[in-house]
Amino acid sequence: MTTEQHQEQREQQQRQEQRDDRERHQDDRELFDDSELQSFRARWEQVQGEFVDEPRESVQKADDLVSDLVKRLTSGFAETRSGLEEQWNKGEDASTEDLRVALTRYRAFFQRLLKV
Repeated sequence: MTTEQHQEQREQQQRQEQRDDRERHQDDRELFDDSELQSFRARWEQVQGEFVDEPRESVQKADDLVSDLVKRLTSGFAETRSGLEEQWNKGEDASTEDLRVALTRYRAFFQRLLKV
């Protein structure tokens, strides 16, 4: 192997490591933005605060809140999955590199789903 080939191989490995790092960080995104989190938490505090005076209504509101949260999670994950599909579903035009990146992103998404 020539010096040029060795250097090119090292550069390719560095580029691959940088792509992998970016893809790992993409998985670290929060499920909700700060305002959504604040809203969900405020609603939960209200539910808990109302329990003493209206226990049945409080439990109904808790059920509604959890339902809203699950819908939001489902919607967000469905959007992410759809975006992943668009990245690789180019028919025959998808290169091996495109497919490798897609599989890496699917792996990160899969691992994120398992954490929920």
